[in-house]
Amino acid sequence: MARPRATKPPKERLESGRLNRYIARAGVCSRRKADGLIESGQVQVNGRKVHEFWYQVNKGDEVSVNGKIISPREFLYVLLNKPKDTITTAKDERGRKTVLDLVKIDGGTDGLFPVGRLDRNTTGVLFLTTDGDLGHRLMHPSFQIPKQYTARTKEPVRPDQLDQLRRGITLEDGPAAFDQVVYVQPGNPFEIGIELHEGRNRQIRRMFDVLNHKIVALERISYAGLTTRRLRRGRWRQLNKNEIRKLHRLIGRR
Repeated sequence: MARPRATKPPKERLESGRLNRYIARAGVCSRRKADGLIESGQVQVNGRKVHEFWYQVNKGDEVSVNGKIISPREFLYVLLNKPKDTITTAKDERGRKTVLDLVKIDGGTDGLFPVGRLDRNTTGVLFLTTDGDLGHRLMHPSFQIPKQYTARTKEPVRPDQLDQLRRGITLEDGPAAFDQVVYVQPGNPFEIGIELHEGRNRQIRRMFDVLNHKIVALERISYAGLTTRRLRRGRWRQLNKNEIRKLHRLIGRR
């Protein structure tokens, strides 16, 4: 099978191409944010400010952002089985353990960031990447990326309450509904399977709070088709080529 160009382009392609893509390839930010950096005069090519995001960078050109020389690199795509008591951020000002503390890669993790958030005590699937454009597209509501969770509650959840969660609940930031919500096993009203595409802060916990249900355990079991099957809690791995290709297809890349 031919190697997909989107996952491992040749070195020459990394060192050339549109300026905004070059900046994204260096892990600085997404291509859209790179456009803003370029237009505001924060980017130089060979010591000269460039204001056009479509400017073509050639092999051997020196590109800098706010005075710092950057260079493109192959993207990292990482799947982590997030444990409890871990913050979903690159670093924490209070010194708490973050998901980046768990990932150790030869060459470092500069530019690696979590795509979306899981609260401190939610476990399971977390995707991290240095591909800013892919990551920000996956988080954008317009792509409606599916996420699946299993929630365990302190008290039994009634069937009519499942219907209410499916129809919608009014939160302080507006109405919210699950795409699907079911009992994981018939006859067990304490374990609920959930699918949604929204990504609001603590949305699942807040929706159950409205029904006076306390969630005692919450695990994300799937994100954009990625699962933690055969990946123990607290462990990580890099995605394979087929998984990367599928993510690109979800956002319309070929």
